[in-house]
Amino acid sequence: MNFKTLLATTLLLAGVAAAAVPGLEVKGPYASVKRNKDGSYEEFSRPPDERTITKKLKNANGTLLTTTVYRLTPQGHPLTCDIFDGKGTRLFKSRYGYDKRPGLTFGKLLEEQMFDARVTRKDPQTGEEMPIRRFIYTYDARGNRNAPIAINLVPGKMAEDVFGPSGLQFDPFEGHPLPGKDTANPKGQKIGK
Repeated sequence: MNFKTLLATTLLLAGVAAAAVPGLEVKGPYASVKRNKDGSYEEFSRPPDERTITKKLKNANGTLLTTTVYRLTPQGHPLTCDIFDGKGTRLFKSRYGYDKRPGLTFGKLLEEQMFDARVTRKDPQTGEEMPIRRFIYTYDARGNRNAPIAINLVPGKMAEDVFGPSGLQFDPFEGHPLPGKDTANPKGQKIGK
């Protein structure tokens, strides 16, 4: 789909977008707002080159809680993201890994790794930086994404306690849920202390 077709489709389907993702109001090809049940809201924006998406989470009073900046491939797939608190302190950084089999234009998302941006945790055996949380994605026979396998590397915490998913949960400009967006296993158990 070329840019002009995408723009026309986005503007024509803005009403449909709100229905597909509850609380989402698409304001054009570069901005949208999603209102949450608790009164908080998320403002999404992107520049004309569409290489980044910025999400600002605000409480019901308009106070900025977090800012998430996604860096995208030319095809629009997230490569990395940085999560900042309301004062601009970088809290977390994430990276996304995709299937790189030959012949694929761009493979399916296989893994999301989140790192603490304030404290570098290194593997004592390799010396490499360790993620604090990993989401591993699998797919069914039809190619639909299953609920992720969540691995938390912070003792005593559930994967969603660390921060929650950092990946985009829906397309904020076209208004449809992303395929296979499920939460981590609700029967998961904490590890460690």
